[in-house]
Amino acid sequence: MRIHPKPTQRGSYGQPGLRRGRRRVERYRDRRGRGLRSPLLPQNVPAYNTRSDEFDAVALEAFAEIDAQWHDQLSGLDIAVDEIPRLLPRDPETVEWPDEVTADGAVPLARLIPAGMDVHGVPTRAQIILFRRPLESRAKKGTDLLELVHEVLVQQVATHLGVDEDTIDRGPE
Repeated sequence: MRIHPKPTQRGSYGQPGLRRGRRRVERYRDRRGRGLRSPLLPQNVPAYNTRSDEFDAVALEAFAEIDAQWHDQLSGLDIAVDEIPRLLPRDPETVEWPDEVTADGAVPLARLIPAGMDVHGVPTRAQIILFRRPLESRAKKGTDLLELVHEVLVQQVATHLGVDEDTIDRGPE
């Protein structure tokens, strides 16, 4: 099908009365080298998961054992994952973190935010925030990461409940 020029007041290239009309064709192409415009993998294959999704699965697996033993005491506790810590020390050589922060030197790995009130007066639940990037950089993938996340969660849950870390691993008596 050929498209004929439509008359307009001022056409392209300075020709009055003529305008070149083009039919818009929807195309999916790699413009300017930015890559494909559709997903490479279907969503139902394991390779589709992002690193963040994989870390979330590791965190849930590490917390499952603790939750199975302490479920009643942890009903008001939330677990969250953040990319990087938002709190950094002013002097990295002489930093002393409070009990609510689990850190490796000057880099925090997790933080416990106790229950309280927000700015609007609404009660909030206690929350453990795991920092994904520092934890991933300190452990290899697989079992090392799982063990490190489990160890950090044990420390944070022990701080939340006010008990010793060995008590968390043994379970309530």
